[in-house]
Amino acid sequence: MFHVILFEPEIPPNAGNVIRLCANTGSVLHLVRPLGFTLSDARVRRAGLDYHEMARVHEHANLAACLGWLESRRVFAVETTGGQRFDEVRYREGDAFLFGRETTGLPAEVLADWPSERLIRLPMLPGNRSLNLSNSVAVVVFEAWRQLGFTGGR
Repeated sequence: MFHVILFEPEIPPNAGNVIRLCANTGSVLHLVRPLGFTLSDARVRRAGLDYHEMARVHEHANLAACLGWLESRRVFAVETTGGQRFDEVRYREGDAFLFGRETTGLPAEVLADWPSERLIRLPMLPGNRSLNLSNSVAVVVFEAWRQLGFTGGR
């Protein structure tokens, strides 16, 4: 359905929650190294419950390798500085969503070359830094899936 990319994730329970989300939405999870944990970490497994076996998870050495694996798919970077609100985009099956580190977001060098029409944000009240990573992934994936009529869901 969709592809979720976590760029150098640091917090094990966030990854576990995203694994569970991907399993339940038919999305593929891509983890870009270095990771702040291993997939066998008890905190990742606890948050993901038994969904690890149902999720499709790929690890990539770096962002370039991940984007190469995704080939010509549309990739939307989700960042607090994004110009376009996430719900203003018309998503298509196979789209990918790139999320940055929990503590620092996406690096400036990644954002510098990102096409502005593929840089999206979630609305927040002024003065706040960011939403929780796994919550942000859920909001974006469910909006994209909603636009497709929750294809394959029940």
